[in-house]
Amino acid sequence: MDYNKYEAVIGLEVHAQLLTESKLFCSDSAAFGGAPNTHISPITLGHPGTLPRMNKKAVEYAVRLGLACHCEIAQENYFARKNYFYPDLPKGYQVSQHTAPICNGGYVTITTAAGTRNIQLNRIHMEEDAGKSLHDQEPDNTLVDYNRAGVPLVEIVTEPDLHSGDEAYAYLTALRRLVRYLEVCDGNMEEGSMRCDANISIRLKGATTLGTKVEVKNMNSIRNVKRAIENEIKRQVEIVESGGAIVQETRSFDAANGSSFSLRSKEEANDYRYFPEPDLAPFKLSDDFLATVKASLPALPDELVEKYTQQYQLPEYDARVLCDDKATAAYFEQVIAAAPHYKAAANWMLGPVKQYLNEHTGGMEQFPLPAVSLAALIDLTEAGKVSFSIASSRIFPEMVQQPGKTPMEIATALNLLQDTNADNITPIIEAVLARYPAKVAEYKAGKKGLIGLFVGEVMKMSQGKADPKLTNQLLAERLK
Repeated sequence: MDYNKYEAVIGLEVHAQLLTESKLFCSDSAAFGGAPNTHISPITLGHPGTLPRMNKKAVEYAVRLGLACHCEIAQENYFARKNYFYPDLPKGYQVSQHTAPICNGGYVTITTAAGTRNIQLNRIHMEEDAGKSLHDQEPDNTLVDYNRAGVPLVEIVTEPDLHSGDEAYAYLTALRRLVRYLEVCDGNMEEGSMRCDANISIRLKGATTLGTKVEVKNMNSIRNVKRAIENEIKRQVEIVESGGAIVQETRSFDAANGSSFSLRSKEEANDYRYFPEPDLAPFKLSDDFLATVKASLPALPDELVEKYTQQYQLPEYDARVLCDDKATAAYFEQVIAAAPHYKAAANWMLGPVKQYLNEHTGGMEQFPLPAVSLAALIDLTEAGKVSFSIASSRIFPEMVQQPGKTPMEIATALNLLQDTNADNITPIIEAVLARYPAKVAEYKAGKKGLIGLFVGEVMKMSQGKADPKLTNQLLAERLK
């Protein structure tokens, strides 16, 4: 089977629940996790005589995301009815902007082993979420929870611009990081607040026409999106290579065995019978509103990576890890504002701080040490008052346990301050050299790398208190 003859063409549709307190068209709570059917009202349930009312915050969040994705924002907007019956859509239709998106075009930048490129977007539009059907609560019945019905969504639709599971993984990782930076969505795929459907087709390499696409749904993690895409590409190649034809359909991914199964033949857009929503007036976004939203945007990951690599001269790897989530980047900014030792601060963040967070299975938000305290410890280390080894293994753990104490207080109390007095270090150097006469002879014969051995032994004998720089100088002079 020659899989390399073919190129995959992939478009992703991501639904992201917006972090508003209330639903898109009423004041019912949009919070996740309430008891079934407790976040509902006659408006959510679509009772006759009820009227929807626009949630302005949802519009603001959609615009924030659109601006961050370099989209063109439509100032004239309206909603439409998307007609289809599902038991978890109590009105029998969904209110959506599918026909007139608030954000057009744009792109999201991804980085893979092949390099960095922009994934082109088709649009971002707003719509309301449906409820949730529960098939496993009773043996003979399907139950419906309408808490989620009416929660505001944005749907982010790419062009057919991705070509592998790896690119999809990178795109979803970048998009999740972006919505979290913007604080418009929590990005938790496991809770369903960010959901992805993949449209996948194959064609011979070099071909320009698109093949028949298959939509794959029900993937509850970024890793499973990658797995589902790779499985579907393999399935389609095997069908074509054996002389079969791809059928346009919707399939569901089974994460347990890594395969998919058919759900239904794919509906076309005209099956939904779109028409403008008569109960909602069109709305216009003013220039002032757009300017205000734009001014409120935080520094975004790609901007921060460029700043850290160009201005602070950090390696790209360090910069990307620091910018992986907003809380870590914000903490790092606070540290370097108090102690502008950029590389040293990055080393601390990617070393002791990250190790502490891994061991305590918490995020940066739960880290107990204020940024100014870590900055003070970095200052103490960079000034040569304590070694990094002592600072990270002895002082840092004490500071985490006692955040109110300064690193100088802890270093003094534990007698850890480095000795910069040559009169105290010289006898230790003499004792070390006396212990290793053969190594001294080798050093004098030209094996200069042995000075590291002597420095290490001096540090051991001084219990880490000898100033390494001064120790190196004194050894070099003594061994001339």
